[in-house]
Amino acid sequence: MFCSFAKQPLILRLYGQANVIHSRDSGWKELSSLFDEYVGARQFFQLNIELVQTSCGFGVPFFEFRDERESMIKWANSRGRDGIEEWWKEKNQISLDGKPTNILKNR
Repeated sequence: MFCSFAKQPLILRLYGQANVIHSRDSGWKELSSLFDEYVGARQFFQLNIELVQTSCGFGVPFFEFRDERESMIKWANSRGRDGIEEWWKEKNQISLDGKPTNILKNR
């Protein structure tokens, strides 16, 4: 679900299936080349969208973008890639809905 917080309010919902692409997967190099390098990057989602719905968004509040937060980037850079993977090992093995994330599978 995506919400427009500025100008015309809008809610956009996407329905379908997603595949996770981790750094060990064949599509990682191509996808990661589209973005700035980030030590803490852990996956991309490739979506197969089957249905798109929009609604008015009249209940979406106004928000004003001020700036990007640098906290996550500083935190990830201070840990380095090995530290990030140790964090994933300790904290990111199971999703919120109790499913394995496979974030470190076959490492």
